[in-house]
Amino acid sequence: MINIKVRNFYYLIAGVLAMLFAVTHAWNGQSAVLPKLDISELSMDTQTVFTYVWHIITAENLVFGIAFIFMSFQSERSKIRFAAWMIAAILIVRLMVILGVTAMLDVSALTDTLIDSIAIVIYVALIILGTTMKKKQSGG
Repeated sequence: MINIKVRNFYYLIAGVLAMLFAVTHAWNGQSAVLPKLDISELSMDTQTVFTYVWHIITAENLVFGIAFIFMSFQSERSKIRFAAWMIAAILIVRLMVILGVTAMLDVSALTDTLIDSIAIVIYVALIILGTTMKKKQSGG
């Protein structure tokens, strides 16, 4: 019998959230954001770049989700801690880019980034909590 046990609930929650973020990001893009590109006066090249950049973020969220779910079952934390910190760093940089670009282009639109910013902060907090977990001592 295979003994599969969640060893890091923070990573499991982060993984599920990341997969949910992938779905909502793709859905929001396909239903609200990307259709606006078709009616604007943007060149086809610009529309193409915007569309694939949007879907790269969706794919990253999906890959991060799968990675964290897989990592939540691993017993050797030291081997996965580096990957968790790298993903957290990517997410922090992503948030800095979102806030920085928004502030440069339209500072009044910063309030529109509030939900995404809160989601990223919670996501990163879960990852950091997961990296700080100590291996349980087995009693006997």
